[in-house]
Amino acid sequence: MADTLLDRRDLAFQLYEVLDTESLNERERFSDHSRETFDAVFDTAERIAREQFASHNSLADREEPRFEDGKVTMRPEVKAAVEAYAEAGFIAGRYDYDLGGMQLPETVMTACNGFFMAANPSTAGYPFLTTAAANVIRTFGSREQQDWFLQPMLEGRFTGTMALTEPQAGSSLADLRTSAKPTDEGHYLIKGAKIYISGGEHELSDNIVNLVLARIHGAPPGVKGISMFIVPKYRLDADGNPGERNGVGLAGLIHKLGYRGTTSTALSFGDDADCHGYLVGEPHQGLKYMFQMMNEARVGVGFGAAAIGYRGYQHSLEYARDRRQGRPPSEKDPTTEPVPIIQHADVRRMLLAQKSWMEGALALCFYGARLMDDSHTHPDEAQRHQARQLLDLLTPVIKAWPSEYGPKANDLAIQVYGGAGYTREYPVEQCWRDNRLNPIHEGTNGIQAMDLLGRKVWQGNGEAIQQLFGAIQADLQEAPDERCRQWAYSLSETLQQAGKVTQSLGQALAQEPPEKGLANASVYLRLFGHICVAWMWLRQANAASAALAGEVSAADEAFYQGKLQAAQYFFHWELPTVAQDLVLLQNQDDTCYAMRDEWF
Repeated sequence: MADTLLDRRDLAFQLYEVLDTESLNERERFSDHSRETFDAVFDTAERIAREQFASHNSLADREEPRFEDGKVTMRPEVKAAVEAYAEAGFIAGRYDYDLGGMQLPETVMTACNGFFMAANPSTAGYPFLTTAAANVIRTFGSREQQDWFLQPMLEGRFTGTMALTEPQAGSSLADLRTSAKPTDEGHYLIKGAKIYISGGEHELSDNIVNLVLARIHGAPPGVKGISMFIVPKYRLDADGNPGERNGVGLAGLIHKLGYRGTTSTALSFGDDADCHGYLVGEPHQGLKYMFQMMNEARVGVGFGAAAIGYRGYQHSLEYARDRRQGRPPSEKDPTTEPVPIIQHADVRRMLLAQKSWMEGALALCFYGARLMDDSHTHPDEAQRHQARQLLDLLTPVIKAWPSEYGPKANDLAIQVYGGAGYTREYPVEQCWRDNRLNPIHEGTNGIQAMDLLGRKVWQGNGEAIQQLFGAIQADLQEAPDERCRQWAYSLSETLQQAGKVTQSLGQALAQEPPEKGLANASVYLRLFGHICVAWMWLRQANAASAALAGEVSAADEAFYQGKLQAAQYFFHWELPTVAQDLVLLQNQDDTCYAMRDEWF
């Protein structure tokens, strides 16, 4: 089994040579830190991920959570791992010192979480959801709500979820029916049902804090009438400890293709007993509050997809180096020893595709994490604003592109293994099953495409996309040698064509019904994503070429050459494929839009 979760050499390259994460320590919030403290945190994360998470990944997949004797039971290793994660301070890692946090940059915390996601995405889901829910309460909750719920969540005593989806509504939040009736006691009575709620029931913590979207009686229809409520599994007593059971019931466990160790639940609210909910912030602002959590989760989904895809790549790389089969076409003597399959060109093709997709995806996600840091801590308010704009624009891409190509990479990992990859005795089939959720949850990739083309590109009169184009142009100018300059030229040409297509799409959206203008949004998302990942590869190639211009060790030379070859793969094999996307978009192809139900 591959020992690598995240390659530490690649991690150091991404964070320190491409992103200059050390420069964050010049900011007041991170001034207590250094590269040494960051690396020490990575050491801890890698150790816990390897010892506590990876060790039961396949066990939790084989032995799913069960509903027995009125409660959910699961492998005991899951609870031990979640406790180890909390005790090491990772739930509160990004938070203030006075909340028990370490004030670590988002970029560093993202890298830490990569170890856990690569090791065991199912178990990692519980603390990740808790962190996201806690941040919503910290940002929008009242002081009393923070006293009751935030600190126990950061300590790992309470876990958190977000409860959005309803059976009849799916992704259409405008159609949710869960209701909230005000009382004279300061709480609301919640009534309704939610489905596909990850972590909605378990025995891993003293309490589960559900963030529930519901409509207050008399609220306006659609998304404008949605409010957010804290709905705990157990009500709290006067001392803030879990007391009597709240009216949150488990209607059933859902059995998934992958991610089997994370409970996926159908929950009922107020069926068998009164269900108390506590309004977060202002009435009818719930969707805005939830989108903070969802946007964080979307970036996390993209990074998780990249981490799982990268894990499968590492498995298949190790297998290709060890597995001996066949001989080179030029070898005619059948008595010679078989060669490792990595010597076969088609196997190298599959490995190189995985490397280019997943290391490009990781770079994109790390760039998004750096934008989070800049949006919160950059000393210049104008720079903070620009970082927020750019992150908002890129969020659907960061979610969707890695989650599209992560499963593709895992599919190639299975192919590298051959027949062995199709069996449960080897790990790559589970990687694919776990990763297949990522294009679906936290907003399907189709929803991300419509969000990008229908909203994000045009926000602020297109300021963010102009900012993006400017950032790419700056890196185009930094190409240090002829090889990188050729790639820069290819990206520049594609960028110019994409700019023209974007303008024509904007005109079409202003003139045509939105259904027609957005019919090919997924094509635009793919074009946009490929441009962004090509940009990430140019940034990596620029850094690798600059390093090779100096004195490097043999190991570093091989590492940098591998980066350049993966960049070449992306620019020669991947970026040219968007030519078809450009044609479809420029012609405003109506093949899918014009298709009718009865013609299928």
